[in-house]
Amino acid sequence: MISFAVLGGLLLNIGAFLTFRGKIYEAVVVYLFADICWIIMAYERDDFWGVLSIIIGVTFGILAFLKMKSGKMNKTLHKEQDDI
Repeated sequence: MISFAVLGGLLLNIGAFLTFRGKIYEAVVVYLFADICWIIMAYERDDFWGVLSIIIGVTFGILAFLKMKSGKMNKTLHKEQDDI
């Protein structure tokens, strides 16, 4: 049987591949599913602090995703001529 830790790790690899391919929005969604797996894993192990820290990280991830999706995040990966 596959554990939530292994499933979360596989999703993390898929998210990293999607990030590599430039599909950032899809990668963020996959990362959030990986986080859900890790929350379940921490909950099963009665790790309250682990669950709390993962939930805080997921909250920031969702907020960043929404900010990016709405176009309010004005960062780029490409250097402008003025930056050189």
